[in-house]
Amino acid sequence: MGCGWISLIGWFVEGSRRNPKSKNMSPVSIDAANHGTSAAASANTIFEIADDDFSRLLEKPPKPLNIERKRSFDEKSFSELSMTMSPRPLLYRNPENSSRVFEPIDSIYSSGGRSGFGTPRSENGFEPHPILSEAWDALRRSMVYFRGQPVGTIAAMDQSGEELNYDQVFVRDFVPSALAFLMNGEPEIVKNFLLKTLCLQSWEKKVDLFKLGEGVMPASFKVQHDQVRNSDTLVADFGETAIGRVAPVDSGFWWIILLRAYTKSTGDSSLADNPDCQRGIRLILSLCLSKGFDTFPTLLCADGCCMIDRRMGIYGYPIEIQALFFMALRCALQLLKQDCEFQEKVVERLHALSFHMRSYYWLDMKQLNSIYRYKTEEYSHTAVNKFNVMPDSLPDWVFDFMPKRGGYFIGNVSPARMDFRWFCLGNCVAILSSLATPEQSSAIMDLIEARWDELVGEMPLKISYPALENHDWKIVTGYDPKNTRWSYHNGGTWPVLLWLLTAACIKSGRPQIARRAIDLAESRLLKDSWPEYYDGKLGRYVGKQSRKFQTWSIAGYLVAKMLLEDPSHSGMISLEEDKLMRPVAGLW
Repeated sequence: MGCGWISLIGWFVEGSRRNPKSKNMSPVSIDAANHGTSAAASANTIFEIADDDFSRLLEKPPKPLNIERKRSFDEKSFSELSMTMSPRPLLYRNPENSSRVFEPIDSIYSSGGRSGFGTPRSENGFEPHPILSEAWDALRRSMVYFRGQPVGTIAAMDQSGEELNYDQVFVRDFVPSALAFLMNGEPEIVKNFLLKTLCLQSWEKKVDLFKLGEGVMPASFKVQHDQVRNSDTLVADFGETAIGRVAPVDSGFWWIILLRAYTKSTGDSSLADNPDCQRGIRLILSLCLSKGFDTFPTLLCADGCCMIDRRMGIYGYPIEIQALFFMALRCALQLLKQDCEFQEKVVERLHALSFHMRSYYWLDMKQLNSIYRYKTEEYSHTAVNKFNVMPDSLPDWVFDFMPKRGGYFIGNVSPARMDFRWFCLGNCVAILSSLATPEQSSAIMDLIEARWDELVGEMPLKISYPALENHDWKIVTGYDPKNTRWSYHNGGTWPVLLWLLTAACIKSGRPQIARRAIDLAESRLLKDSWPEYYDGKLGRYVGKQSRKFQTWSIAGYLVAKMLLEDPSHSGMISLEEDKLMRPVAGLW
């Protein structure tokens, strides 16, 4: 295939826990004063960003975007891009102002590198609710510094118990903090975080005698300060100290998504254009795009590889990973410089993944009835029950849970197995990435409204529904005392999900749902000292092992509030639909 159509992407800016880990950290470390002496470092000198380089990059002023006005990738489908070589005018679609359907892309950025959306800083009085200033103060207290530069926020500031791994900077946890700072016009900490995690990616990663893939991003890192030598050291965890020793599949996806959010918010393309960042993106995606024995475009994963980082029966092809994978692929197309062969692989995978997810993961009343009437042991290409799912395996609860209007992406699909549980993060990301069609996005919102008591209750939001109980809990979780019914990842309530719900509601044109959820959260979060999660069917009780002053609970609330205050912020974390990538009817 020719390279002509790929050149469009070079101009493109799209318009549109905590598991306690061992206190013994990974041997993979970066000594600020002795960075070049590590054997691992010497093996990665080409890609390594030394501390001097890091400081130099930070000192570079943001390079303002100078984009020729070509047609937006979101106004062209993947199919159209692969068939044409004719450039079209690039315009930014403004969904928040119907009187200005299209406007030049360079008009959304300010000249100083600050977000063009004009979000007021917290010290300028942006306080629609009394707890907002408390939230900002708490978020700033969580900031972590490396050699005087802010590089992230720790997981929690709860001093009442053992720190375990809550004093580390987690990649997935930092995302809402990063978005809050970007929306508030403070991009420095986000840029530093992206660079330092990129530096960590280049180091050798081993679990026992087995070497992990080069593109694996860390789950977390910690800054250790040596007062005698007056030096800082970064110590990373790639999963080798985690319970179950599972690598974080989602970290790399969140990194790409955050890099795109930074570029979109600031208008600074120099970071994404940096050769090291370009290589980092390729390394992450190369882990996922390599061909093997897979017959599905979805990613095969172990249990505990994402936000649900304990054994919860999500092994196989979990919705959270597939939705993040889809979004990361779409973000990568915007960020990667012209690379015909690699970008063709991304486009091909996006086609296959969207087809698969929309066809086989989607469940509504009509689809549920079809599965209920399945025949089994079908053979040939004309089989309707393609995965040989047994109708008797349908759980009783799903028939009552499914409303007449509404639907959602189920948790997992693999041979002879469908996990019908609701997972909030995966469905919200499906909306934000446009993996869900507009009709499916609206149906997900309908489901949330119809099942408000089950999915929101007295505190937003359920991470999964329903909870595993009794025999199922014993078999699936292995008697996990932390994941008892309606607690932690087993039907627990997580305030951090508020920002994802709010962004999804805005994209779906249903902000009133988010406002209702935020009102519930505001009534308790500060009073309860910003807990990590809540327990109970309605989310009424602070979690039995929940940490207080959990940073992403704080940041998630701030992001949700700023999104409602200025919905144009959602552009940095949402992608417009590719209208030609539609599901094919009648596959079931």
